[in-house]
Amino acid sequence: MKKENLKKTIMQLKEEGFFDWQKEIEKNKGEVFLVGGAVRDALLGDKEIKDYDFVVRGIEIEELGKILKSLGRVELVGKSFGVYKFVPAGKKMKIAFDIALPRTEIALATGGYKDFKVRYNHKLKIEDDLGRRDFTINALAWDLKKEKLIDEFGGLEDLENKLIRTVGNAQERFREDYSRMLRGVRFACQLNFQIEKSTRVALQKLIKNINDERGGERVVPYEILGEEILKAFVYNPMEAFDLMDKSGAMRETMPELLKMKGCPQPRNWHSEGDVWTHTRLCLKNLNSEAFRERFGDPIIFDDKIKNQNSEFKSKVRLLNAELVMAVLWHDVGKPVTIMTPEKNGSDRIRFNNHDELGAKMAEEIFRKMKFSAAPDFDFEPERAAWLIRKHHLFDKKRIKEMKAATIEKYFFCERYSGEDLLKLGFIDGLSSIPEDEEEQLASFNLMIGRIEGLKKLGKDRKLPKPLLDGNEIMKILKIRPGKKVGKILEGLREKQLAGKIKNRKEAEKEIGKVGK
Repeated sequence: MKKENLKKTIMQLKEEGFFDWQKEIEKNKGEVFLVGGAVRDALLGDKEIKDYDFVVRGIEIEELGKILKSLGRVELVGKSFGVYKFVPAGKKMKIAFDIALPRTEIALATGGYKDFKVRYNHKLKIEDDLGRRDFTINALAWDLKKEKLIDEFGGLEDLENKLIRTVGNAQERFREDYSRMLRGVRFACQLNFQIEKSTRVALQKLIKNINDERGGERVVPYEILGEEILKAFVYNPMEAFDLMDKSGAMRETMPELLKMKGCPQPRNWHSEGDVWTHTRLCLKNLNSEAFRERFGDPIIFDDKIKNQNSEFKSKVRLLNAELVMAVLWHDVGKPVTIMTPEKNGSDRIRFNNHDELGAKMAEEIFRKMKFSAAPDFDFEPERAAWLIRKHHLFDKKRIKEMKAATIEKYFFCERYSGEDLLKLGFIDGLSSIPEDEEEQLASFNLMIGRIEGLKKLGKDRKLPKPLLDGNEIMKILKIRPGKKVGKILEGLREKQLAGKIKNRKEAEKEIGKVGK
């Protein structure tokens, strides 16, 4: 692990004037340490660190506040925590620096993520402050004056060995805050690390407590679980799937998915295996070269980048939380709708209406887990459920017969992401391995052909506007509002998108036939 990476990060910030306040702190006999995730990420060579945390020793809380106030914009987060939000004068920052006094935390042994008594002390050693942290890779500090790495718990070695290990006894650390278990899973996915053995054993033993309640309230709120789950799956979909399963976290948080294990599928379309195996392959293919090549450039007229903050910028063009969750849950309805010749007398294995039922199940879970509250994502449960509900549009016969206006409705609407629907269709097709030599993506490619045909009618990255609206039709035909107006609009739009009607005059002539 290269300390040079960390030194370069510090040097760049100093050259840009972000550390000018350090000199004033040191003049007042204070010591400044960069701590936590910024140190970890800089050592790993991350060049886009946005969140910086500092610990300042040797200066009391009130005096520190006065010094910082003279150097920029400052806000005391909470006196009991001894933490300031600070933006140096003349600097624009999306995320303010967190500047704290050294502190210790005494857990109340409830497992609640906020159930700690926090004690800050400007005389406390930096090593004691680091000892309260969750994982060794987060318990690192850089002394800005001495340019020295402080590593009391083997965090640097764990970074080199790509291990997630708790600081101290794993069971004690997890019992202090049960949410740390899912955070460990998330870090393993985020960094592509393994969870160290004793940490993994403790996680598997205590994960059942993730749903504990006290006084009728959850010890770990759903908002916290939801945020960690979304981060894990967006960072590394298949690894999150495997870790959530092996750790027991899936059993405790999303048990509905486990029913996919052993749920058979027709081998002529799904020689890859049962629904669980198919879903895992779908998640794996989200990181495939084929997926990156197909969607390197947008297919639909949609330049908007949604769903993530800068931390996820490198992945946002391809993956977002709604898409990943739709892929994870797209076949959850199969185990509860399965019909077989042996049990039900059906002609073959069938999953009638599984897309609709699965969408309802998934949306309920998305709302229960409060995915929409996750601060790093723009997650709307109804939008993600819509993707699941519509993922069976990619049927050859249906695509050939599909009206142009219907394709517009599903792939060019503003409310939902047609691009994400295409991605889901591509992933589902790529991960469905037929027994014969049939092209897996034939249906998907057929849909792309239909979409490209519509795009040729467009201008400025948009499909042409309807030639007439409902009010104009009622005025021309002298009719009142009703279903007839809607049918005329639909028929007119279909002919416009088919290239049979090209201007307003032709549109008026067309609806004139209806009035005769």
